[in-house]
Amino acid sequence: MIRNIFVFLHRWVGLLMAAFLIIVGLTGSLLAFHHELDHVFAHQYYVTPRPGVAPLDLATLMERAPPIPHAQIIGAQWNGVDQAQINYQAEKDPATGKPYDLGFTQFYVDPWTGAEVGRRTIGDYSKSSNFMRFIYKLHVALLVSGPGTLILGIVAVLWTLDCFNGFYLTLPVSLSSFWRKWKTAWLIKRGSGAYRLNLDLHRASGLWLWPMLFIFAWSSVMFNLRPVYDWTMSRFMQHSSLLGEAMKLKDLPQPAAKPVPALAPRAALEAAQRIAAEQAKTSGHSAPEPLMFAYMDKMGVYIYAARSNAPREGFLEERPSLITIDGDTGAPADVPFLRLTEKADIVDRWLVALHVAGVFGLPYKIFVCVLGLVITMLSATGVYIWWKKRKARRFRKKPGAAAGAPAEPTAAE
Repeated sequence: MIRNIFVFLHRWVGLLMAAFLIIVGLTGSLLAFHHELDHVFAHQYYVTPRPGVAPLDLATLMERAPPIPHAQIIGAQWNGVDQAQINYQAEKDPATGKPYDLGFTQFYVDPWTGAEVGRRTIGDYSKSSNFMRFIYKLHVALLVSGPGTLILGIVAVLWTLDCFNGFYLTLPVSLSSFWRKWKTAWLIKRGSGAYRLNLDLHRASGLWLWPMLFIFAWSSVMFNLRPVYDWTMSRFMQHSSLLGEAMKLKDLPQPAAKPVPALAPRAALEAAQRIAAEQAKTSGHSAPEPLMFAYMDKMGVYIYAARSNAPREGFLEERPSLITIDGDTGAPADVPFLRLTEKADIVDRWLVALHVAGVFGLPYKIFVCVLGLVITMLSATGVYIWWKKRKARRFRKKPGAAAGAPAEPTAAE
């Protein structure tokens, strides 16, 4: 009786999730090679690297960036060795109170010359150059931020629970000859019909890859339904809730807004780099590599992010150094909400790295790409198995159906 309930849940929860898991499986397979594929579809925004030639620093890139009507240059960042980006902030139209439409959201420049490479509008999916952005948005929010994220969060919770249910249903009903019976669940029988092949693929793939399927399901909960993730994790281990930490910081005094800083970008960058170098020296590392530099007028501070030069060797890299300095004096500034970047637990960091293929190099990227296809296959085979069983049940209910008609094998066989 209990097993029948779990079979019922596995069947209908699987059908409910199928379309969504097919979408996230296929898109996730592509996103494992996001950077490489973006080079294919948006090649015009990348330049040819120049080995042995030092690129311009972020302050120089900001100084060489062209003025844009109704916009201010607030920062620059590296998007890899072959692409740099200038960040503009649109001014508000006094007639409407809304920011001016600049006609782009990303402005790319040559890291070695500062010359404009191209402009891109994120969200304009009519252009092939935004194909990978389209795939990313479809993967994380079904193209609709808010409702799409919530839907995927609910699906992720169901997927996580169904991981355990699916595993349970592969176990033999009786304990006699347990291992001999369960062994068949791990194998794909050769020379069988289409139904048995789909059943074996569905069952065996789910068993062999169960740990990684669970990791991807649970990390999806972390990304899309954080309160559920934090509540659950806090029941099993010492866990920092980002939402809880944010609530603690919301009443702390924040830096005052300053529309225009007294400190020029170059002087501010040099001050931030000195602080970052001192912190790295204290840790026994060389000066970190700059990633991003920007002025935040609402807090009156410059923000400088740099990547650690500590050896990685395929494992978790150290989190980027985040330096904030006062826009007028260059002295270190305390921005309470930025402390949240330091609150990520090691488990959270590993889940993120495993989900986005951020560890173990190319072999793991290939694995994640294949896993996305396996997730798609598991959903497709699940729908096929349901359809075949439904068809068989309808046939048996027809008047005149052969009493001895063979039944379809069950998941426990």
